[in-house]
Amino acid sequence: MQEHIVSSFDEDLNSLSQKLAEMGGLAEQNVADSVAALVNRDVEKAQRVIASDERIDKLQRQLDESAVLMIARRQPMARDLREIVSAIHIANDLERVGDLAKNTAKRVIAIEANFGSQRLVAGVEHMAELTLTQLKDVLDALASRDLAAARAVWERDNEIDAMYTSLFRELLTYMMEDPRNITFCTHLLFCAKNIERIGDHATNIAENLHYLITGGAMTEARPKQDETSTAAVLFKEG
Repeated sequence: MQEHIVSSFDEDLNSLSQKLAEMGGLAEQNVADSVAALVNRDVEKAQRVIASDERIDKLQRQLDESAVLMIARRQPMARDLREIVSAIHIANDLERVGDLAKNTAKRVIAIEANFGSQRLVAGVEHMAELTLTQLKDVLDALASRDLAAARAVWERDNEIDAMYTSLFRELLTYMMEDPRNITFCTHLLFCAKNIERIGDHATNIAENLHYLITGGAMTEARPKQDETSTAAVLFKEG
C-alpha cells in the first residue's frame, strides 16, 4: 500500500510538472508571436495570440485545483510541499506572461491604421529577444532543476531594465520632436513595458526555483536598473 501511495503521489507531482511545461511552452510561443505580429504588422497572428491565452488560463486553473487537492489529500512536507507551492507560484507567473503577450497583441490591432516608422519598432524587437532568452533559460532551468542557471537568469534582469530605460527615453524623444509620433510611440511604450514585465516574471520564476531547491529565499536585493521613475506608471497595463 505504501508503494502504491508513493507512486500515486509521484504521478500527481509529474502531472503538475507537465502542466507547467505546457504553460511555459505556450507562454513562450505567445510572447514570440506577439512581437512577430508587431514587427510584421500581422493582425491575424495577433488575434491568434489573444485566442491562445485562454488555454494558458485554463491550465492554470487546472493546476491550482490539482495542487489544492494534493495538499488536502497528501499533507505533504518539506521538499514535496515546496514542489506544490512553487508550482502554484510559477503557474501564476506564466499566466501573467500570457496576459502580457495578449496585451501586446491587442496593441498590434490598435495601431493597425496608425502604424509609424518601422525603425521605431526595432528597439522593442531587440528588447523582446533578450526577454525571450531569459524566459527560455528559466524554463529550461525549471525542467532540469538547475540552480546555477536560475541564478544566472536572476542576475541578468537588470539588462532588460537598462534596455527598457533607454527605449523609454528614445521614444519620448520622438514624441517631443514630432507630435504625429505620439499615438504610435505610446502604443510602443505599452508594448515595451509589457515585455519588461515579462522579464520580471522570468526572474520571479528563478526565485521560486531557488526556493524549491534550497528551501530558502534569495537574500540579496533583486538587481534593478529601471530608471524611468514614476513616468513608467503611465505605461503599465494588465
